[in-house]
Amino acid sequence: MPKLVIDDKEIEVPEGMTVLQAAAGAGIEIPVFCYHPKLSIAGNCRMCLVEVKNTPKPVASCAMPACEGMVVHTNSAMVEKARKGVLEFLLINHPLDCPICDQGGECDLQDITMAYGRTSSRFDLNKRAVPDKEFGPLIETAMNRCIQCTRCVRFSSEIVGIPELGAMGRGEDMEIGTYVQKTITSELSGNMIDICPVGALTSKPYSFKGRSWELSHTPSIDVFDAVGSAIRVDTRGREVMRILPRQNDEVNETWISDKTRFAYDGLKYQRLDQPYARGEDGLLHPVGWNEAFSLIADRLQHVSGNHIAALAGDMVDAESMVALKDLMISLGSPHIDCRQEGSSVGVGPRCSYLFNTTIAGIEQADFCLLIGTNPRWEAPLINARIRKNYLFNNLSVASIAPIYPLGYPVKDLGDDPQILEKILKGKHPLCSALKAAEKPMLILGQGALRRADGDVILRLTQEIADKYGFVQKAWNGFNVLQTVASRVAGLDLGFVPDPKGYGTQKILEAAKKKKIEVVYLLAADEIDVKPLESAFVIYQGHHGDRGATVADVILPGCAYTEKEGTYVNTEGRVQKTLKATPPPGEAKEDWKIIKALSDKLGLSLPYATPKEIQARLVEVNPLFDEVDRIQPSSWKPFGREGDVNPTPFEFAIKNFYMTDSISRHSRTMAKCVQQILGQEKVHA
Repeated sequence: MPKLVIDDKEIEVPEGMTVLQAAAGAGIEIPVFCYHPKLSIAGNCRMCLVEVKNTPKPVASCAMPACEGMVVHTNSAMVEKARKGVLEFLLINHPLDCPICDQGGECDLQDITMAYGRTSSRFDLNKRAVPDKEFGPLIETAMNRCIQCTRCVRFSSEIVGIPELGAMGRGEDMEIGTYVQKTITSELSGNMIDICPVGALTSKPYSFKGRSWELSHTPSIDVFDAVGSAIRVDTRGREVMRILPRQNDEVNETWISDKTRFAYDGLKYQRLDQPYARGEDGLLHPVGWNEAFSLIADRLQHVSGNHIAALAGDMVDAESMVALKDLMISLGSPHIDCRQEGSSVGVGPRCSYLFNTTIAGIEQADFCLLIGTNPRWEAPLINARIRKNYLFNNLSVASIAPIYPLGYPVKDLGDDPQILEKILKGKHPLCSALKAAEKPMLILGQGALRRADGDVILRLTQEIADKYGFVQKAWNGFNVLQTVASRVAGLDLGFVPDPKGYGTQKILEAAKKKKIEVVYLLAADEIDVKPLESAFVIYQGHHGDRGATVADVILPGCAYTEKEGTYVNTEGRVQKTLKATPPPGEAKEDWKIIKALSDKLGLSLPYATPKEIQARLVEVNPLFDEVDRIQPSSWKPFGREGDVNPTPFEFAIKNFYMTDSISRHSRTMAKCVQQILGQEKVHA
């Protein structure tokens, strides 16, 4: 490894590291604008200039490899003069609108100018004017502020794989834009706001809403998909003002999806803030907690446990599910399910429903087979990892699913599920590529598992994994891509029917026939609620969504930003959300509501504090004691033998921007559906 001296400090760095990276490793700050650790090197802002011994002029440290014996000065007179000159040129045309710029207080240009710039300007010419661009409902533009660092251009072409932005013109006439005016369609476009070092790209929903120093910051976890991205919830008073990513290289790196970032305004609308009960007039009326519990208790007195059922929703925390499961056991009910779509998958060993490769492990694969999945909509951060592997290692990807552009080359094998049988028998052209791969991986999507023959397909893919070496001593390339935040925790807790119990579809059918008399919906909104009209429905949730429309009693719960909760992401990582804002009105934490109801029923659950219910989670499954760690699962057979239905695969998610009760009530997501999905249909 080369040794070099930076500011009289001798350091040793790995081969291929740049001077900028070497200095950062030694704790020496070098200012940058165009450089970003996750993007390719552009070297066009010249802010990172340093002096290297025996070179006649300053050198761009971001593009200069660290070499043996190199002597670098980052604060010499030459460097200081060069930095002041660079900043002076950058500010020639930059508008003096810091007081009204949404980037104020978080602006790299502000901070670097204060630290390294001149105290006055020698230029008094007119500044150039650049028309603002229309990028859609998420990104606000002020292109007068743009310093042409090209971070946004490189992000869209490299990380996302949808090159919608580019530079037009040269010199003073250079502009960043889409050439032909269009809406940015990427599901990760909001990250361009974070990486923009000035105020050229800002958040349109957050525009002129607040300043960074007014906000409280709470670290948390995203629950809009099953990736479990690390986020920061910024609040002012009782209101969530914005959602930003936190760095976690094992999960989301430094990115989050647009739904994660912008759907928070759905937390303000159609909220349940007090209990309701349906009166004799058929309408819902506000009631007190005691009255709501009394109505439930009176109804349950006359119903046997075998006629009671419970369904858990897609954004429910583990504490609530274990409490509801314990309550159902106390009532004598075997009818519980966390799989709203009616799937029968998830009752086998843990390896049968996890993303076993891990999200970071995607980068090690040399072949990827997608089965019934559209990762661009189901898990944008996982799709970005696949593209990253393609960029750096030329990963080969094949897909058995409907055609949809994913941002990297994909060999389309068709959408016929029977292709899997041909692969297993060795009678498909893909077999040679699978045999040649050293670390192959497959991603089995919910579009394949939500079918009636989902467990048959699960067994087929398990046999394919065994035959072609997807599972090795130190490598497990078998992956199930979950799409909802609560699913893995629900399966880990056994929130599924026992052999004598009903799953989701049978619960709905039995309710329609009046064989199930009481149904407890724990934020379960992704079901056909019409069959429940004949049953007594208890709905507990945070929005007046689908489940609330058929409810006889409504109990207001908390959204993910309003409680401390435990979730498990698709790779089996136990994660925690923290309380950022208080819940509205009389809403309570979900597990506490269930605990209070159990007391009213005389079936008091044996926990009353967060610490005690955490202990109950660990008692049910010791994996919940390992926070932010992945426990490898042993490889065992799973699935069911049978015939594959020839019906083509369909994607599990048809509308990326509206998949749950929060995003369905988000005005920003509604605009995205109208402008982005509408635009895609026009171009299709």
